Amino acid sequence: MAKSILLVGVGGQGTILASKLLTTGLMEAGYDVKMSEIHGMSQRGGSVSSQVRYGEKVESPVIELGGADILISFEKMEALRWLNYLKPDGKVVVNDLEIGSMPILSGKADYPKNAAEILEGYAKTMVISASDEAEKLGNPKVMNIILLGAIIKAMGLEEINWDKILRENIKEKLVEINLKALEAGMNLV
Repeated sequence: MAKSILLVGVGGQGTILASKLLTTGLMEAGYDVKMSEIHGMSQRGGSVSSQVRYGEKVESPVIELGGADILISFEKMEALRWLNYLKPDGKVVVNDLEIGSMPILSGKADYPKNAAEILEGYAKTMVISASDEAEKLGNPKVMNIILLGAIIKAMGLEEINWDKILRENIKEKLVEINLKALEAGMNLV
């Protein structure tokens, strides 16, 4: 039976790169994998989602409402926005980060003050500080790889050679920091 992973975030957070690395690793491990991505207004800080489905045989790249095994959110509001795609027994891993959308920034809406509590009331939720971990590593841009590490650990995919995947798909000068970020993400789960 296929497993479904929904990755959501805001444009510029590296959601698509994390999805592509995940897909590459799953394919190299011999899974049938389908990936679908929606960029939306990603260039302007809009919503970005990527759906990765894998298993022995995957018919469709699209995760239906109530079909995701795990929701990985790079930002709390996006987790709230996509909750209806989660299975009743699904898991949420969310970065403890708040990025205001245009309605919030313009004062037409408020950011929910209790986003983490809402998530925890809906599903088994793990809030991690991927942004803080990336800062500790000295590069805020590796937050997406920290979240990739969290996905790998949460889905039990540690046996895949992620070192090889990163070395083959990341610029050489950035490989070492990304390997550290991947390990940090795995250790957070």
